[in-house]
Amino acid sequence: MEVMDQEEFLRLRLSIVPDYGCERRRKRSRNEISDYSSSTEISDEGKIFALLERRERVLKVEHKSKDADGKGPHLIHLLLVAATSVDENNTTSAIENLCELYQNVCLSGDSVQRVAAYFADALVARLLTRKSPFYDAIMKAPTREEEFLAFTSLYKVSPFYQFAHFTANQAILEAFEREGNMNMNTNTRALHVVDFDVSYGFQWPSLMQSLSENATPTNRISLKITGFGGSMEDLQETESRLVSFATAFRDLVFEFRGLVRGSKNVIKFKRRKNETVAVNLVLHLSSLNSLSKTSETLSYVYSLNPSIVVVVEQEGACNSSKFIPRFMESLHQFAAMFDSLDDCLPLDSAERLSIEKNHLGKDIRSVINYDRDDENCPRFEKMETWKGRMERFGFLGLEQSSKAVMQAKLLLKIRSHCCPIKFDGENGGFRVLERENGKALSLGWQDRSLITASSWCCSVS
Repeated sequence: MEVMDQEEFLRLRLSIVPDYGCERRRKRSRNEISDYSSSTEISDEGKIFALLERRERVLKVEHKSKDADGKGPHLIHLLLVAATSVDENNTTSAIENLCELYQNVCLSGDSVQRVAAYFADALVARLLTRKSPFYDAIMKAPTREEEFLAFTSLYKVSPFYQFAHFTANQAILEAFEREGNMNMNTNTRALHVVDFDVSYGFQWPSLMQSLSENATPTNRISLKITGFGGSMEDLQETESRLVSFATAFRDLVFEFRGLVRGSKNVIKFKRRKNETVAVNLVLHLSSLNSLSKTSETLSYVYSLNPSIVVVVEQEGACNSSKFIPRFMESLHQFAAMFDSLDDCLPLDSAERLSIEKNHLGKDIRSVINYDRDDENCPRFEKMETWKGRMERFGFLGLEQSSKAVMQAKLLLKIRSHCCPIKFDGENGGFRVLERENGKALSLGWQDRSLITASSWCCSVS
């Protein structure tokens, strides 16, 4: 599979969104902040309202960030103090530190200034009750159009999602080819992918292309995708997108079946003759809001007896029941993502702001407030945790092929804009890491793994 060709097929035409910026702020003394935050004449809700007014002034009007160098450690310190104060219900201290944070952050500043702004918002939301109208203002979700634009922007400029999709597709393709070699006398071969989070369907055009390269008029290939989504409207848009793309390949027979998430138990699953079944769990398991739902999903997947199961998840340890450890781990994780965007987009890019505001920022608010907003919170865990869980449900890890590793490195070569590519433990820029004795492949940024792919099969009882 040629990655350069995939890049051409997956190139997205994006709309230009309005540019945003930050306000040129007037300097205010710490005494003013202290006097404001400690006033006994103002209720906690009143203090927070004044804090939000300051936030709006700071983050709305365009300005150029000044004196960013050296601010990083101070901002991290302010975040930690504010988080501790929030955790201890010390509203006065929390507001004081959040006020100072808003004076020093900027949405067009360096990566620490930007990520600190979104974590400050998440902490403000945690100060509020669910009944507060200010809580809804902070936690307001982006529109479907804003989410789509942010996702497609990140997909286009960063290797993050393309690494996940290309690595997963390579494993699926290789499983299909292995079973195809055992059925050489058949005229039609069939691949059925059960995708537990089909999202916008961006993963599947590259797989269609790869399959079509081995299809002929006398040896056609059938691809069926059963995809779960959040709503029928989303699924219909995804189906239209994929069906339109599939028309370019005359020897590929394509079928899509969309199911609203939660309806998997109504599937009447019948494996067709010479059909390879693949289960796609790309960024899905972490979206489940309880261990019981994860267990239910893995049990169901095992019952399908698929030829291969692909698991791709963000690396993290954001599930601690204690708030401060969860806060710090989340901060490290998202700081790496914000830092990596500096290799992809300029600071004044409207696309970068869209990604950070409507994609990463949304996840930050959910992770920090997940005990209140369980329905929409991603639960990032380490590869070792997923490995143990998969093994307990009877799955065996498969080695990542040398072709999958080479493809991932080629993708980074194509997608690297500013920083040199580093491999196997060297610091600097994006890198590819082989882990678990070759059974897992990670995309890393500097010294931190961002996302990890692994492949599994059902053990033979």
